[in-house]
Amino acid sequence: MKFFWGNSVSSMQTEGGWNEGGKSLSVYDVREASEFASDWHFANDNYHHFEEDFDYIQDLGMNMYRFQISWSRVVKDGDGDFNQEGIDYYHRIVDALIERGIEPMICLYHFDMPLHLAEEYNGFTSKHVKEAFVRYGQKMIDEFSNKVKYWIIFNEQNLYSEPNISYVIAGAENGKQDVHELYQIMHNVMASHAEITNYLHENSDAKMGGMLAYSEVYPASSKPEDILAARKWDEFINYNLLDAYAKGQYSNEVLTYIKNNQIDWKATDEELEAIASHYNDYLSFSYYASTTISANEIPSDTAPNWYLVEGKVDNPHLDTTEWNWQIDPLGFRDVMNKMYQRYQLPVFPIENGIGVQEEWDGENPIQDDYRIAYHEAHIKAMFDAIHEDGVEIMGYLGWGLIDILSSQGDMRKRYGLVYVNRTNHDLRDMKRVPKKSYQWFKETIQEYNEKYGLNKE
Repeated sequence: MKFFWGNSVSSMQTEGGWNEGGKSLSVYDVREASEFASDWHFANDNYHHFEEDFDYIQDLGMNMYRFQISWSRVVKDGDGDFNQEGIDYYHRIVDALIERGIEPMICLYHFDMPLHLAEEYNGFTSKHVKEAFVRYGQKMIDEFSNKVKYWIIFNEQNLYSEPNISYVIAGAENGKQDVHELYQIMHNVMASHAEITNYLHENSDAKMGGMLAYSEVYPASSKPEDILAARKWDEFINYNLLDAYAKGQYSNEVLTYIKNNQIDWKATDEELEAIASHYNDYLSFSYYASTTISANEIPSDTAPNWYLVEGKVDNPHLDTTEWNWQIDPLGFRDVMNKMYQRYQLPVFPIENGIGVQEEWDGENPIQDDYRIAYHEAHIKAMFDAIHEDGVEIMGYLGWGLIDILSSQGDMRKRYGLVYVNRTNHDLRDMKRVPKKSYQWFKETIQEYNEKYGLNKE
């Protein structure tokens, strides 16, 4: 049985080389450093030194690496000429992975809108930006689908339905940021996904997986109002997107809300047809933590997309990280069941991990038993889902298993099995130093492969 063990990263958190190789600017390239955030210019300098990190991935026994192509590296300003020097860089990435027996997975967008498209068109609120993205995606399929057989288009696509983050990651911070723009973004992103997916299936034998950040939200109590709030959140944020991926149509409840509230989401018949005709080969997701929702905190006229902004409360039954992310491996198992039992498509967790502040003493490996405990519990929950619940699962990819900048640019929040010797404001020597969890993870992969007969030649 083929089972993928691996690592996931994004371009802006990993590459560096922000002004090299013909790259144009993204919104991240102009963000300034702050007390608890680096700038995005250097990251881990994988633009120059990715081979070392791939050697670690290979040594761990991993057989997949999910990376992101930077739109602004391969297309000038996002809608201009294609940049062959940038495209050639990603060919080197793909070839280096294949040489090591590591399956590449490509992600096409991970929040780094080309700066020109954000400033001139307000990002994914715009049909021009949508069409520019589809053009870029089709070109990348032409370039790489003969070598890369697993794809996702948008990282954590359901986040485009969440108002506390959607406008930022869509490059749409210059507009009204109201419910109409929220649904315009949600739909333009989904239509882009469908059009590119149709192109992939028409022109290659590669597989596409829709991806969401599964938002596992429990009711804060047994009060019917709390249960209703949690259910509606699940419908609007998770199932609406999953229905589009698996059934080719948005949730009826969401469509009814759009109609009743006269939301101007600018969906065309051609776009809805593209969604109806597309299909996904698997459903992929990120999972880090769960949370809880209380209806008491939600004003009566609040749109369901805003529920968690108003009603999020901590779960007293779970431990939490120092970033207040609540650790819940049973929630991980529940998510995999909800996705598979409802849609009967293979599911693929492609981000999972725990972020912790860590300091290396310059000599001894970091003793990260907390990371071992986190991954151990989540991997067990995953195999319980496979063998006790009958869920078809393709693999397990950790997030940033060689330390990278966090999504907020904070190098203090480390997910890695390998320490990278830099801080937010001091690049130091960038030395890679395996932590205690590195050897544990290596042995765990071997153990599960042998126990369940995975990845036999």
